[in-house]
Amino acid sequence: MDIARSDIVKSAAGRDRGRLFFVLGTEGEFLLLADGKSRKLERPKRKKRKHVTFACRADGRTAEKIRSGEKVTNSELRKTLAQLGGDGNPDQEG
Repeated sequence: MDIARSDIVKSAAGRDRGRLFFVLGTEGEFLLLADGKSRKLERPKRKKRKHVTFACRADGRTAEKIRSGEKVTNSELRKTLAQLGGDGNPDQEG
């Protein structure tokens, strides 16, 4: 399955292995990823496609905002990923 903008992926390699991320954009074989906690929107993680696995296609309001280019906040990313089984408290900064 092709990974597109606003999809949710799981890191398969690196020190962030097992964490969920939103795809903010694509650059060839690289993806721009953010989770709102360790990787904020201001500095997304650039990761190769082969180092992530597709988790699900997001359908909520946050995904719509990412697709349309509207402003999204880090707390929206954290809350959405926490609902899908991300880590712990979505509002806890770390």
